Amino acid sequence: MHELPVINSILSVVLKHAEANQVQKVVTIYLQVGAMSDLEDTWMQQYFDHLSKGGVAEGAKLVIERMPVVMRCNSCGHSFEINIKDGTKPVCPSCSGEKHSLVSGREYIIKNMEVL
Repeated sequence: MHELPVINSILSVVLKHAEANQVQKVVTIYLQVGAMSDLEDTWMQQYFDHLSKGGVAEGAKLVIERMPVVMRCNSCGHSFEINIKDGTKPVCPSCSGEKHSLVSGREYIIKNMEVL
């Protein structure tokens, strides 16, 4: 159920841009979703289908690209990807530093839309 507010926000942005550009039909929405998101692709599409009924985005397909988790080392500034599923503490491959800042991995970005 936590997909609902995220999808509602995405749909709001899509509808705003569709109206501003006099779009008659939204066909496909390309999303970039961070790997730290626990949202399921299937549920995202189902909620989108439910929320978009009766509007220009009804029937649109979500194409979801999962984006990697990227950290930046606080010591040397090197950015590197991590696998959050392996359960190990991330270590900077450049300097072996153990203190990092999150650069990406939690985002929900509308990358592109196909419209008529």
